[in-house]
Amino acid sequence: MAIDYDHIMSLKSEGQEFSYGDRETMLYALGVGMGRDPLNREELGYVYEKELKTVPSLATVIAWGAGAMRDSGINYLMVVHGEQRLTLHQPLPPAANIVVDSRVVGAFDKGKDKGAVIVSESEIKLKESGEKLCTLTGTTFARGDGGFLKEGQQVQGEQPKPHPIPERDPDGTFEAETRPDQAALYRLSGDRNPLHVDLDIAEKAGFPRPILHGLCTYGTACRTILANVCDYDHTAIRGFDVRFSAPVYPGETIVTDTWTDGNVVSFRSRVKERDVVVLNNGKCTLA
Repeated sequence: MAIDYDHIMSLKSEGQEFSYGDRETMLYALGVGMGRDPLNREELGYVYEKELKTVPSLATVIAWGAGAMRDSGINYLMVVHGEQRLTLHQPLPPAANIVVDSRVVGAFDKGKDKGAVIVSESEIKLKESGEKLCTLTGTTFARGDGGFLKEGQQVQGEQPKPHPIPERDPDGTFEAETRPDQAALYRLSGDRNPLHVDLDIAEKAGFPRPILHGLCTYGTACRTILANVCDYDHTAIRGFDVRFSAPVYPGETIVTDTWTDGNVVSFRSRVKERDVVVLNNGKCTLA
């Protein structure tokens, strides 16, 4: 089934209900590397229910499975996560009942042999009050679905533009180790794609071994900036946007360069062992 432009642009899902509690909040924090040093009092606040705080990127998993693209016509064997954008309208509580409205907001044909870019948006609200909690915008690169536009068909909107990285030397450079078993832990927060734990499936996908979830790399970068730029103040981060460039293998070291200009922290992450950029065009917006 090929993409039908009018159909995919009409896709939406409204009123999906989810809930999460302190268990999910702590499990996510552990999955992106918090709490490895039991003597670090700042990180204890993210993995212990006494006065629990939330890693801002937790927003990407609190409504795992929500979305509007189930009937999109995309060949899911050929898709990769292109970009992830997050806007926090208020700091995430450590537990909440939430309601999610999702829709497709853009579909861009790059050409028959060049794939397609699909942009979807999810707005998450607190169930009891109706207050906006966060907005997630995700870009999917559908490598096998280019050439779907009909002649003369008009496209709505514009493809999101990547955030430019400053050309000067970085203001800070910070390392974050990943554990060999990190994908096995992170997947318990929602994304159980076997690509991240099953050797046979990873090899069939063209990888020598299972890869780390892209959103785990995203969460690790968020943890790095939270710790080193925001002094562990989870209320300081109000936006977190990245473009995914390459996969990380569990056990590798993620090195993040940062540039701070006012309330915007630009960042880029690479793998130390292979000197490969894995996250690019990063933009962390501070309160």
